Amino acid sequence: MTNRCTGANLRTPWCGPRMWSRSAGWQPCATAKACPSSHLAQAPGLRVESVLCRYGGPLPQPGSGPITLVTFAAASSTTHSLVSQLQHSLLAIPGLWSGCWEVGCDRGSWGLWPGRKQRSAGPGHPCCQGGVCINLTHMDRILELNAEDFSVVVEPGVTRRALNTHLRDSGLWFPVDPGADASLCGMAATGASGTNTVRYGTMRDNVLNLEVVLPDGRLLHTAGPGRHFRKSAAGYNLTGLFVGSEGTLGLITAATLRLHPAPEATVAATCAFPSVQAAVDSTVHILQAAVPVARIEFLDDVSMDACNRHSKLSCPVAPTLFLEFHGSERALEEQLQRAEEITQHNGASHFSWAKGAEERSRLWAARHNAWYAVQALRPGCKGYSTDVCVPISRLPEILVQTTEDLKASGLTGAIVGHVGDGNFHCALLIDPDDPEELHRAKTFAEQLGRRALALHGTCTGEHGIGLGKRQLLQEEVGAVGMETMRQLKAALDPRGLMNPGKVL
Repeated sequence: MTNRCTGANLRTPWCGPRMWSRSAGWQPCATAKACPSSHLAQAPGLRVESVLCRYGGPLPQPGSGPITLVTFAAASSTTHSLVSQLQHSLLAIPGLWSGCWEVGCDRGSWGLWPGRKQRSAGPGHPCCQGGVCINLTHMDRILELNAEDFSVVVEPGVTRRALNTHLRDSGLWFPVDPGADASLCGMAATGASGTNTVRYGTMRDNVLNLEVVLPDGRLLHTAGPGRHFRKSAAGYNLTGLFVGSEGTLGLITAATLRLHPAPEATVAATCAFPSVQAAVDSTVHILQAAVPVARIEFLDDVSMDACNRHSKLSCPVAPTLFLEFHGSERALEEQLQRAEEITQHNGASHFSWAKGAEERSRLWAARHNAWYAVQALRPGCKGYSTDVCVPISRLPEILVQTTEDLKASGLTGAIVGHVGDGNFHCALLIDPDDPEELHRAKTFAEQLGRRALALHGTCTGEHGIGLGKRQLLQEEVGAVGMETMRQLKAALDPRGLMNPGKVL
């Protein structure tokens, strides 16, 4: 039978942060001590050992030791509703494994979210209302490596860099790179991709199996327990259903990922262009020529100026492509020659190769830090980011038009993109005290999303739907598509507990 804390020892009136442990009960955070040997419930792969409750204010830093925190946050202006909920069934979190989701029993007023290390550029940050945030960062084991089958099983706290460090001597690597050192299960939940997508695909292409705790507490293995095959024609694709679900269908507690052979040799390059049109035309021509490029990134002149300042580069301030090629030494020679011919045909200049590891790392670090570089252009302002994705053939048209729209809007912003798969981002800088400027930014983002839809693209290639693009999702998939998604949501989460209000 599941052990529960009924909240009988909860001090009232309750105010400020509290931490719970079996040995000490509720204590103020200033004196709270986690008990690493006690736990609320035993279950395969998860121990809930302490609970941190708070009302308002910043979340205190967790103490040292291998603990898993469960965070309660109240969005209301008073504490009584939170205390009432906690006392009613303070910890049904052990019901995660036995079907007792009782915290958050009022539909629409509470919710449950997995908390992992992930980037928050998109609209999916879980903070629209009070509820329960389950911190999974301390579940950080690499459970199983099947080198001969090119697969690995990881817990939610394992990050991309940690996995690749672990794989360093195996001749394998995990290539999906969203830029941040995000958790791999978080990347699965958000359908992440990034700079290597053009060669290796997105998370949807690289997740073989998921272990998911459903909202009613049942444990689901989307491809069957322990299975890590490359293809299957058996039943519905449950793995694909949960990849990109943004935490609305269940908690991912383990992921089986596809690995790739580490490339024998790697070369990167940059080249500047006289116009956005010329840079994007080169991208399309390289792909049409079947040059197996591993990365092909676009940065506009504003982005390049920001990166030069922030990362101490000396690149021309012009629309620029960052490229990278993987393969054998012999194969790379042919790829480089063909790519250089195509780019020069489109007016490229300042073609520069980076063959050394240190030089390549510096180049890609500048690209990954472009968001921070752009923010530094207007100190004191907040970043507002949006993204779309279109068919490759429509990429020149939409990028040129978006560049013109950005200038016409009067907003400060930059454009960067994983143009090898038709995806690009607009990073806007907004004065938080200027509502009119924020309105212009939202209008620009909505206009961009609708332009992408008109060109048979999608309103988001990476950032997700969250709250901000729910209307655009309806326009993209139509009434029948939305109703089908709602039916799936209702079947798996009839009480609407998982990340409520998001996506649908």
